[in-house]
Formats: sequence, C-alpha cells, structure tokens
Amino acid sequence: MTSLPERAARRCHNMLNPLHSAIYFSPTLAKELAPYGIEDTGAVYLAGRAAPLGAVSAGTVTATFYNFSHALVTRFVPAVWESASPATVLAARLRAVDAMLRELLGEEVISSPEMSEAAQLALKATEACTRPGRPLCAANAELPVPEAPHLAYWHAATVLREHRGDAHIAVLLSAGLDPLEALVSHTASGRGMAPKWVLGTRGYNQQDWTAAQERLRERGLLDAEGELTEEGTSLRKEMEYSTDRMDRAPYEHLGEAGVARLTELAGGFAASAANAGAFPADLFSK
Repeated sequence: MTSLPERAARRCHNMLNPLHSAIYFSPTLAKELAPYGIEDTGAVYLAGRAAPLGAVSAGTVTATFYNFSHALVTRFVPAVWESASPATVLAARLRAVDAMLRELLGEEVISSPEMSEAAQLALKATEACTRPGRPLCAANAELPVPEAPHLAYWHAATVLREHRGDAHIAVLLSAGLDPLEALVSHTASGRGMAPKWVLGTRGYNQQDWTAAQERLRERGLLDAEGELTEEGTSLRKEMEYSTDRMDRAPYEHLGEAGVARLTELAGGFAASAANAGAFPADLFSK
C-alpha cells in the first residue's frame, strides 16, 4: 500500500457516490418494481437498498440504514418481501440501473473505453473493502459482478459507497448523534439534504426536526438560528476525518495514480448525470 494525498479517498468517493445514489431518484426503479405491487416511494427505496441483505426484518433495516424512522421502515418491511423476493428485487434493480445509466449518460459513454477503465479501477478498489462490521458493504460485495462494464461500475460504486457508509454509522454512534441529530447537523453544515427532503423521505415530521435541533443546542452544537456552532463544525469535520481513516483501505489498494484516474472518470460521469437531471434541483441545503 502507498500513502495517498490528504482527502484523495474522500474526493474519489464523492465522485463515485452520485451515480450510485441516482437510482433512488430515478423513475426506472419504481417502474421495474411496480408490477410486483411495490409502488410507494418509501417501499421502492427500502426494498431496492435492503435486498442484498435478504428478506430481513424491519429492525435490521433500521439498524443498517441508521437515519430512517423505524416507524417508516415498519410500514413496508418485512411485508415488501411478500410482494417480491430479494432476488426478484435485485434483478429489477439491475434492470433499472441499466435503463437509468443509458438515459443519463447515453449509449456512447456506456460503451466507451473510459467506462470499461472506470469499472476495472473501481472493482480493483473493492478488493480491499473489509466485511466485518460493514453489513451493507458485505451484502453488496457478495452479489455477482455484472458483465456489462457500466453495470460493473455501478456495482463497484455501490460496494464502495456502502463501505464508507457503514464506517460512518460507527462514527455517528461514537459521536453520540442519534439518527435525526445526524441529519440535522449534516444539513446545518451545508452539505446535507434540504429539510423538506429529509422530512419527506426519512419518516420524520417538523416536530421531530425541532426537537432534534433543541437537543443539539443543549450540547452546544447548534446556535439559535439553526446553524452549526464552532464546536458543531469541529465535530462534523472530525467525524469526516474519522470516516476517512476507516475508509482508506480500498483507495490505498488502488494506489495514488489509480485513485486520481478513477476520480477523474467518475467525476465526468457524475457531472453528466447531474446535467441530465439525475437529482432534484432543491435536493441539497443551501
């Protein structure tokens, strides 16, 4: 392994993650799951992301996703597995990813040498992903690697995204931030989803949000205007650095040149997807 420049791994992750995350905003996933009676947006998301874990309980989904209300999860899980088995959902997810990437990137990019190169680099990085203590990463890593390069790239990006995400949950627990406090403080940092999207997708209401803000104020992490205090900003930064430390192995394995090239390629794909409307314009906080 070689040492990477500071934040190189995080920058690479930040370029890989958008194309993974785009599937949860794409109508293609809902379209593929609709024939099985899975139509509610919450059910589509929970089934699509949890399927690699198998026909798990609501408790398992709440634990591994962390920032979703357990009440929301129990509305759909485990009942969703009666509508479609995890294997059926995974097949539908892959079809949805294929349709989405063709729509967002175009056939020329899908079949390009650059896509094949990006897939090879991302898959190499996943070789160093660790499974213990990382349930979502481990579950996705067990899935077969698709043959088509654009699907292999999405698969690898998903494994890498969940590798970092699983680590981040451990950091949140260490910092003593409950699920909604984590979301509120992330939004206050200017990097998280806008409150309307958090409340609309995670199963919380405005009263829950206000109560979480008050808890953060009591800890000195949030000010009266809902902005992070100096202590709050410092905590969020340290949490990201801690996550970086727990997520370095895949990128160290890929090496400095490989990480730089993958960041470049992934950034191009992410920009193209964003320009094609992969995400709502008001998704993120200002």
